Amino acid sequence: MTINRVMVIGAGQMGAGIAQVFAQAGLEVKLNDMSKDSLEQGVSGIEQRLSRAVGKGKLREEARTDILNRLSSTTDLKEASDCDLVVEAVIENMDVKVNVFQQLDEITPPHAILATNTSSLPITEIAAATKRPSQVIGMHFMNPVPVMKLVEIIRAIQTSDQTYEAIEDMTVKLNKTPVEVEDFPGFVSNRILMPMINEAIYTVHEGVASVEDIDAVMKLGMNHPMGPLTLADFIGLDTCLSIMEVLHEGFGDSKYRPCPLLRKYVKAGWLGKKSGRGFYIYD
Repeated sequence: MTINRVMVIGAGQMGAGIAQVFAQAGLEVKLNDMSKDSLEQGVSGIEQRLSRAVGKGKLREEARTDILNRLSSTTDLKEASDCDLVVEAVIENMDVKVNVFQQLDEITPPHAILATNTSSLPITEIAAATKRPSQVIGMHFMNPVPVMKLVEIIRAIQTSDQTYEAIEDMTVKLNKTPVEVEDFPGFVSNRILMPMINEAIYTVHEGVASVEDIDAVMKLGMNHPMGPLTLADFIGLDTCLSIMEVLHEGFGDSKYRPCPLLRKYVKAGWLGKKSGRGFYIYD
């Protein structure tokens, strides 16, 4: 199957990054969001990242122009009607995602593949909401998308080999490294990462050490590029809580129980860098 036209749904940090890498790979990309403000911010972010790459000598100005010419933005989901692939990157909520996929099932051509960038929700359940479950797959990019090389490709129980192979080939075309993962809660990345972050939050909650010192232990002692609490702020504490809840419910194991302090911060609106406050305070 040849993929030429792509729609990315959701113009937030992840969606805009995904749209950028598809456009850089030479594909025609439509970035979709219900909010015009979000679309403007998403496209502006892409323009800024590409301009920085030109300034650093990593990208020619002509290439920047070509990439932006392949990118368009729209608030109309019906513009997916001529797309070969749609990648959904909306809020981490099953009801919202199912609604999007049911609409796409009616709008997109019969051959189109429908992919989700969910970081933890079951692909099998999303696929079951469509009339083309064999063409539904997980395509979990890492943040920041233009920089990080890994893409987890998650098979639903219904996903066909043809769909998997098309997405694996596309991932390589994006200059990313595909890793095949079965449909389990949290997949591989978040099943390992989130309990570590949750345990770091428990360490704060129990007064074992300060936020700064916990991060210092993991950076200097374990050679992590950033501490787990800094990373949690970067990801978004609401997202961390959502993933931990999926793990806790999916496995039924108390080791995945979200830390009460994490719940308290989310209820306070302290969501991390995006809200100006999490475990650290941001200007």
